[in-house]
Amino acid sequence: MSDPSEATGPTEATGATESTESTEENGTTGAAGAAGAGAGGRRVRVVLVDDHRMFRTGVQAEIGRTEETGVEVVGEAADVDQAVTVITATRPEVVLLDVHLPGGGGVEVLRRCAGLMGDAEQPVRFLALSVSDAAEDVIGVIRGGARGYVTKTITGTDLVDSIFRVQEGDAVFSPRLAGFVLDAFASTDAPPVDEDLDRLTQREREVLRLIARGYAYKEIARQLYISVKTVESHVSAVLRKLQLSNRHELTRWATARRLV
Repeated sequence: MSDPSEATGPTEATGATESTESTEENGTTGAAGAAGAGAGGRRVRVVLVDDHRMFRTGVQAEIGRTEETGVEVVGEAADVDQAVTVITATRPEVVLLDVHLPGGGGVEVLRRCAGLMGDAEQPVRFLALSVSDAAEDVIGVIRGGARGYVTKTITGTDLVDSIFRVQEGDAVFSPRLAGFVLDAFASTDAPPVDEDLDRLTQREREVLRLIARGYAYKEIARQLYISVKTVESHVSAVLRKLQLSNRHELTRWATARRLV
């Protein structure tokens, strides 16, 4: 669940800097020196943005062993507002960004961080990391400014490699998505529009995805910072617009379109 207390960033980043400086003053290499050796001398500062705490914990454990990977996780966030706050405060080199987030999704994070992406001296680059391989999700975040898109089936080793490639300015995609993305952007035709999905507002889509993931109304209300009554109103609107009868049909509908 999204919780403002989950956002982390400036504290960890500051602590890591102080630790490194203290070690250098004492004339020892410590973790920072080991990281340089273990990762071939490469270092990259990363922020994790995902609304599932357990997933963030798993990614942190897999790639955040700085002495081995060269990846330093300087912050985490669980929704759009937290993400913008942490990214602005820590100025990481790469952000691992989930596509489906409370508060507007990954596209909204990209929109609000456009200035940081455009910084000529210290650009913040985004790598989408999502369970979804839906066309609208991939195209949406790439058009929003992300440098790549990989799915959550990626191995830890490949994810670390992808992070460094994005840091260096490369475009990175999961193998299955690469051809699709190139075709979509090479074509002069607009991508196919799902007329049913297009009837829904952005907020209704967020509620739809959370319902399809099995969230209860109270959990959705906490995730999106709205009342339970408002959630119920959105669900009723979605069912009416899509001509569905209940949340089970809604879940099947969303799953068939890979929106979950």
